Amino acid sequence: MELTESHTLPVPQQRAWEALNDTAILKVCIPGCESIEADGENTYAVALTAAVGPVKARFKGRMQLADIDAPRSYTIQFEGQGGAAGFGKGDARVTLEAAGDNATTLNYTASAQVGGKLAQIGSRLVDGAARKIAAEFFRRFGEQLGAGDQGQQEDQARAPEDAPDAQTDTSNAEGSDADGAEEPQKRKRSWTAWISKS
Repeated sequence: MELTESHTLPVPQQRAWEALNDTAILKVCIPGCESIEADGENTYAVALTAAVGPVKARFKGRMQLADIDAPRSYTIQFEGQGGAAGFGKGDARVTLEAAGDNATTLNYTASAQVGGKLAQIGSRLVDGAARKIAAEFFRRFGEQLGAGDQGQQEDQARAPEDAPDAQTDTSNAEGSDADGAEEPQKRKRSWTAWISKS
């Protein structure tokens, strides 16, 4: 099975690269993903549930990043076992290209082999399922990138409003320190006056 596609992402190239390497974002975006955890340098343990035609199974496998050229490209090598359902393995070459100041073009070419029941159901079903999973991944990925970008803009918009409050709090704190500093001086003068009277 081979799959080649191109997608436009609504963020700068560096942000797209960071998101592609963020396991929390990937877990949300990969359909059926139950977990994705670091398992060595540039290696991840992945568990997911996938349905291909009449075959549905839980797969456990590994994903490794190679040929890394940040923030431009890398190769993903993957393999997974789904018990009686069979196995899958392959690789994908991913490249990022700036498409203006706030957009990035992602191109990828993936190839994979399947065995067991997955191989018996026919390449057309396998290809169709792969394209459906890829489409869902990029739909979710685009939403995550948009949400993250919107959150950053909101934080920047709130920053000027928060600044006066911070200054007020600082001045109040300084006032409290000044009051606290005067108190020992008053007590010292009272103690001195009491001794002189004695």
